[in-house]
Amino acid sequence: MPYNKYPTPTTLLQGADYSNFTTLSLTAPMATWATLDCSATQLADLLGPNSTGAAHFICDQIAGVSTKLSDTAYAVDTTYLLFSAYLVFSMQLGFAMLCAGSVRAKNTMNIMLTNVLDAAAGGLFYYLFGFAFAFGGPSNGFIGHHFFGLSKVPSATGFDYSHFLYQWAFAIAAAGITSGSIAERTQFVAYLIYSSFLTGFVYPVVSHWFWSVDGWASAGNTENLLFGTGVIDFAGSGVVHMVGGIAGLWGAFIEGPRMGRFDHSGRAVALRGHSASLVVLGTFLLWFGWYGFNPGSFTKILSPYGSSGSYYGMWSAVGRTAVTTTLAGCTAALTTLFGKRILSGHWNVTDVCNGLLGGFAAITAGCSVVEPWAAIVCGFVAAVVLISCNKLAEKLKYDDPLEAAQLHGGCGAWGIIFTALFATEKYVNEVYPGKEGRPYGLFMGGGGKLLGAHLIQIVVIIGWVSATMGPLFYVLHKLKLLRISAEDEMAGMDLTRHGGFAYVYRDDEDSEKPNMIQLRKVVEPNTSSTPPSV
Repeated sequence: MPYNKYPTPTTLLQGADYSNFTTLSLTAPMATWATLDCSATQLADLLGPNSTGAAHFICDQIAGVSTKLSDTAYAVDTTYLLFSAYLVFSMQLGFAMLCAGSVRAKNTMNIMLTNVLDAAAGGLFYYLFGFAFAFGGPSNGFIGHHFFGLSKVPSATGFDYSHFLYQWAFAIAAAGITSGSIAERTQFVAYLIYSSFLTGFVYPVVSHWFWSVDGWASAGNTENLLFGTGVIDFAGSGVVHMVGGIAGLWGAFIEGPRMGRFDHSGRAVALRGHSASLVVLGTFLLWFGWYGFNPGSFTKILSPYGSSGSYYGMWSAVGRTAVTTTLAGCTAALTTLFGKRILSGHWNVTDVCNGLLGGFAAITAGCSVVEPWAAIVCGFVAAVVLISCNKLAEKLKYDDPLEAAQLHGGCGAWGIIFTALFATEKYVNEVYPGKEGRPYGLFMGGGGKLLGAHLIQIVVIIGWVSATMGPLFYVLHKLKLLRISAEDEMAGMDLTRHGGFAYVYRDDEDSEKPNMIQLRKVVEPNTSSTPPSV
């Protein structure tokens, strides 16, 4: 029936009895309007006799609005997820700058190229296999087996292309962590092999365990929760940071330290990176990207908590997650600053940057389920863990140019334990609904079940990554595909493997070689000598 034959809404609604009819405010959230259900029969009874056509007209209009708003809600959530994916991907630039500044100038091109290849190789292998192994459900608790090559995506289970892009950015972040541990001494082919294997198989299996609704330890697997709670690793202190850190640990251990890192007596010798400026730039880029890494892990934003029309919803949890992330990183940075000052007598910007990132790695697991004050505790302990791990690495003659295994592995493990101690009941039930009486943080009165689940997570991640990446690095070592020759290492991989230096610059130990501009340390002159030339 044509539209102009229907009475106006004002005429229809005058004199009707609405005492038994539920209405919505025009200011109600979009998500509420999008789920509105209209019954023409019920509405006709309220409007009076001879009003069936009008009732159908009103319900048709409401259904149309509901559909449009539902589409808009999907669009808003997808836009939020895509924006978060772009932020997480921007962390690759941060990794590249941080790595470049942390190595000697003669290896700058090499480490930059490995960061590019982490993204490129990771993109292909995560597309072919990784996403399917991680989220290809329905599946068993160990590994997924759908969506290979993104077949059947978008799917009715809720996965769209935006989910793939976001998860790919996480996968290559794990590979980037590993590349820092084995920098300055690793053959290029080894980078390609380990990065493809890590992003295509090792990391996806771990993310399936803890993030897929089918995973055996996932907090989203409400039908079969580990210890009645599952593992709350919201954005990946274990899934991303521990995986990358433990993989890097094995790579650096099997390769051995860089030449000159320890003298003949076993004493540590600092092989400092060539640019603190690049380290700081990379740190700020990573900080910026972490606002997609942690708050973005909600994967949506347009969901109210509790009654409709409230000012409080998932958007509030997103904001709180950004705050806890910030506070943990800031606290860790300041703690590292003063801690290293006490231990070494210096205000070292590189140490502060690493401390900041250690705080971020630690808070990543519990950022959505803890109070802001608890994030300060997390950051403080993360700095202590990082300093302690570095001391232990030095004693064991373990060489990691970027402290990646200590930072991401050590601080990531602390973050998992921290979450099990400080997760609040209210936030756990909001972020992980569907299970009443779910255990929460031990120190918050929730018992020890969550802590037990998280200790199991630490053990299985160490075991899985060691059982997969350890043998891979060992085989590469035996095949002489892992470490470069001593001559190439001394000369630098930029010259021997990549055709030239990144820029005209000299490291201190290469000062005896002619025909190149060099920068030397300026020594403060005293009154009895002439200033040195620069």
